[in-house]
Amino acid sequence: MNQVTITDKAARSIRGGHPWVYEGEVLSAEPVADGAIADVVTKSGKWLGAGFYNSQSKIRVRLLTRNHNDTVDAAFWQRRLRYAVDYRRTVMGDAFDNCRLIFGEADGFPGLTVDRFGPVLVAQVLSLGMEQRKAELFTDLVAILRESGEEINAVYERNDVKIRTKEGLEQGKGFLDLPGLRTDLSGHVEIVENGVHYDVDYVNGQKTGFFLDQKYNRAAVARIAKGKRVLDCFTHTGAFGLNCALAGAAEVVSVDVSADALAQAEKNAALTGVAGKVQYVQSDVFDLLTQLSEEKRGRYDLVILDPPAFTKSSATVASAIRGYKEINLKAMRILPRGGYLATCSCSHFMTDDKFRAMLLDAAKDAQVSLRQIEARQQGPDHPILWNVPETDYLKFYIFQIT
Repeated sequence: MNQVTITDKAARSIRGGHPWVYEGEVLSAEPVADGAIADVVTKSGKWLGAGFYNSQSKIRVRLLTRNHNDTVDAAFWQRRLRYAVDYRRTVMGDAFDNCRLIFGEADGFPGLTVDRFGPVLVAQVLSLGMEQRKAELFTDLVAILRESGEEINAVYERNDVKIRTKEGLEQGKGFLDLPGLRTDLSGHVEIVENGVHYDVDYVNGQKTGFFLDQKYNRAAVARIAKGKRVLDCFTHTGAFGLNCALAGAAEVVSVDVSADALAQAEKNAALTGVAGKVQYVQSDVFDLLTQLSEEKRGRYDLVILDPPAFTKSSATVASAIRGYKEINLKAMRILPRGGYLATCSCSHFMTDDKFRAMLLDAAKDAQVSLRQIEARQQGPDHPILWNVPETDYLKFYIFQIT
């Protein structure tokens, strides 16, 4: 196998457990085809691991193994797939029918995401190495699920993301045409999560069509929602508000700037049987919070802030902090003493330390105190590797305002 020689700094990172070698960390590389597997060695020739090589990517090597005895063949990938599936069966239990089956590097599949929505698998393939092997991987994954009685009808690819261009890959989306799988489905599938029914549009919805990572955070908020007047901000397809309505909230107002998202949310409310319990408002959340914060406190007992990522790079963190502070400060001013705030950030670059500091700063300016009820993260089907910070991205807090 061809070798890639890396810097001492990169070698320390690899030894520390991080799976990436960046463009500037490669000292030399023997001729190797993009997408092929190369050995990674130190300047002295010591073997550190093997992984996908791609000369077109800023991430030159995505490590697959640090075990010199591994042969990266069909059996290797089948073992990895079974391990990922067995892990989800264990940690998700009855929710195994709707969960993330493969979470990239956290499962040893760099650049591959696979979400399961009942009988449909929806994937994003974001690395060249995975792109070249996807037919075999999905054939094996479907077979592994079916052999234990799971019904899998189709695999749909959501590869319509710009990050693929950084790997030298084209963008696109569509059903994967493999033997025994359908390519003629509608692009919609109904799922049930925490008792809430959703129509998942996996063709046109954001990312893979539905955000599975907040499953248990929604349930946590629902536990305190009974009898409360709830303001659900950035509702998207309605998930937090619907969980609260089903839990017996006295009133739920769900807000989003997107008319399409709200139409989907209303459809989900009807499917769940709570259509009359949720009011949907199309508005810029920043503007609405500004208006409400200027009114007398107490219109709502519970405010939920589930915004999109305000930063996707380290260069824009300062601006993101200002955005997060603005919405949290205004939410704290809206709530009465004894009210409740659920707030989160889904950006890896907005670290937990930065998020907590922002919340403290907002509370100081709002002249309130935060009584923490819960500190949560993404669901266990999105496992966090402590040696790979990129896998740790969701911060979620529930407070009482005092």
